[in-house]
Amino acid sequence: MKPLFVLVIVYVALLAFGTHTTFDKGDIFAGNMAMAAMLLFTAIGHFKFKTSMAAMVPLFIPKKVELVLLTGVLEILFAIGLAIPSTRYFTGIALIIFFIAILPANIYAAKNRINYEDLYKPGPGPKYLWFRIPFQLFLIVWVWYFSVR
Repeated sequence: MKPLFVLVIVYVALLAFGTHTTFDKGDIFAGNMAMAAMLLFTAIGHFKFKTSMAAMVPLFIPKKVELVLLTGVLEILFAIGLAIPSTRYFTGIALIIFFIAILPANIYAAKNRINYEDLYKPGPGPKYLWFRIPFQLFLIVWVWYFSVR
């Protein structure tokens, strides 16, 4: 839920305050910068909660902590790529693929009640998927609309 707030607040703030500044670049700029801010926000979690997030990775996948750290670095690189107009299109495509690729980890975490912030507390469980799956689709549509189309 926190990433959604970051995404929407940054987008609205850039649209609202951009018209009062010299850097107003419209909704495409605001949409990409909001996604970049959200990705930077979520990347922090990959480093801060790496052990708990590693538990979200299905058992058959090795090097879980390293994978969590790698995806955190990827999110930072995606944020940078969205900020550069010449790389935005290809970054958007890669980001859509990334969002599809991480969905199974979120489903696994929900089914196994894994709390990505605190491994010793149970997560919300399968009911979380009623938010997470539509949110994941929303993120994909957001990236497609602001970065790829």
